[in-house]
Amino acid sequence: MQVKALACELPHQHGLPLSRNSGRDLVREVARRGLVASISGRTLWRWLDQDAIRPWQHRSWIFPRDPDFQAKAERVLDLYQGLWHHQALGANDYIISADEKTSIQARLRLHPTVPPQPHQARRVEFEYERGGALAYLAAWDVRRAKVFGRCDTTTGIKPFDRLVQQVMNQEPYRKARRVFWIVDNGSSHRGEAARRRLQGAYANLILVHLPVHASWLNQVEIYFSVIQRKVLTPNDFSGLDQVAERLLAFQSFYEQIAKPFEWKFTRADLHELVQKISPPVPIALAA
Repeated sequence: MQVKALACELPHQHGLPLSRNSGRDLVREVARRGLVASISGRTLWRWLDQDAIRPWQHRSWIFPRDPDFQAKAERVLDLYQGLWHHQALGANDYIISADEKTSIQARLRLHPTVPPQPHQARRVEFEYERGGALAYLAAWDVRRAKVFGRCDTTTGIKPFDRLVQQVMNQEPYRKARRVFWIVDNGSSHRGEAARRRLQGAYANLILVHLPVHASWLNQVEIYFSVIQRKVLTPNDFSGLDQVAERLLAFQSFYEQIAKPFEWKFTRADLHELVQKISPPVPIALAA
C-alpha cells in the first residue's frame, strides 16, 4: 500500500524535477525510503497493474464551464431522440448538424509516394511544401443521413451563410415546418446575433447552440472524423484544387452508403456524466 501511495504522489512535491515517475524512478525511491530491502521492476509493476488507480496514465480534458451546460446539452440530446420541448417531432421537421473543418492543407511531398511492395508498406515522404489551406463546411441531416458541403478559402459569417443558403433553398427544407440547426459556438454562428441573423432570413429555421466546449455532441464531427481517416490521411495532394475535388467527390460517394448514426448517448448518460465530473460537495464534520 505504501508503494501504491508513493506512485500516486506528484514527484515535484518532494523536490524531484519530474512530472511523473517511471518504473525505474519508483524502484529507486522505494529503496531510498527503505520501504523494501530490494524490489524488481517487474514486481513493482505487477503491484501497480493490479490496482484500480493508474497514476502513470493521463488524458487531456476540458471541464464544462458553461453555466447552462446541462440544459443546452439536453436540448440537443432530445432532438437526437426526436423531441423538442418534450413534444415529438413530426415528419416535416428536420435536424441539421453543421460545422467547419478548418485549415485543411495541401501537402506537396518532396518525393513521389512509393507504392507498397511485398512485406513493405507504402512510403510517403515526410518532408513537404505547403500548397495552401482551405476550409470545408458541412451540414449533416441527422435523420436522413444526407450531407451538404462546400469548400471555401476561409471560415466566417459569409461562408457559413452560404452553406445555410445551399441547404435551406432546396426541398424538403425550403417548405419544411421546422429545420433545427445544431451548431457550436464558433465565431461564424455564435450567440444571439447569429440566431437573429439566420432565423430572420429563414422563418422555419431554429438555431440550437451547443454548450461551450461540447462539439463532441455535434454529429457532424463524426462525419469529419470519417473525412479525416478516408480522405485526408495520408495528406498527399498536388494542390488545393485536388483537395477540394476529393472532398466533394467523397461527399457524393458517402451519401450512397451512409445511414443515420446510431446515437446512444442520452439524457440519462449526460446526467451520470455530470454527476461524475462535478466537484464533491464538502461535508461538514460534527463538532
